[in-house]
Amino acid sequence: STCACVEYYGKALESLIKQVKIMSIHGKMKHKRNKIFTEFRKLPGGILVCTDVMARGIDIPEVHWVLQYDPPSSASSFVHRCGRTARIGNVGSALVFLLPMEESYVNFLSINQKCPMQEMKPQTNVLDLLPKLQSMALADRAVFEKGMKAFVSYIQAYAKHECNLIFRVKDLDFASLAKGFALLKMPKMPELRGKRFPDFTPVTVNTDSISFKDKNREKQRQKQLEQQR
Repeated sequence: STCACVEYYGKALESLIKQVKIMSIHGKMKHKRNKIFTEFRKLPGGILVCTDVMARGIDIPEVHWVLQYDPPSSASSFVHRCGRTARIGNVGSALVFLLPMEESYVNFLSINQKCPMQEMKPQTNVLDLLPKLQSMALADRAVFEKGMKAFVSYIQAYAKHECNLIFRVKDLDFASLAKGFALLKMPKMPELRGKRFPDFTPVTVNTDSISFKDKNREKQRQKQLEQQR
């Protein structure tokens, strides 16, 4: 749903999935977008992590799967997203992830977009990759900051969902969501003010001590910290 989520999960997938080309694209890239899009089209296989900037008006041959991590904010976008696969007589699959509290979205799409859906049974023996993602955040401040920014942007986008009778930000389980983003601590943001999260355990490490792998960025950060002191 957001550029920050694309950047974070794109970076995460690059580290977690080997021997598969992972590319990321979103609206803020502007000049790089065409280059990435052209390169992706030429690949024999790969994964493109993207926002709705790729939901319509583009054609990539032989897309087998469209995975929608976030339900789109408008119902018509759902159909456009699915339409990236099964082009011109080909066969393809589209999957949207929904929380139990969001399941009435299925009926909504069936009525609003004449788009029937089938439930896919949850996968068993799924690997828990979150500890690895947390280790990445502890080893590089860039990953830590991307995760925090992605979490904040996700909640802000959720709060603006068109179907706010189904997608209610006050019903979100913020602790589980933070675990899913592999956060090291809860960020400070208006939506979380005054709330307690007994189900979320922050890391014992002082996150201010996490440095950037990029030496120039870390040098700049230390300079700013010194000025603040």
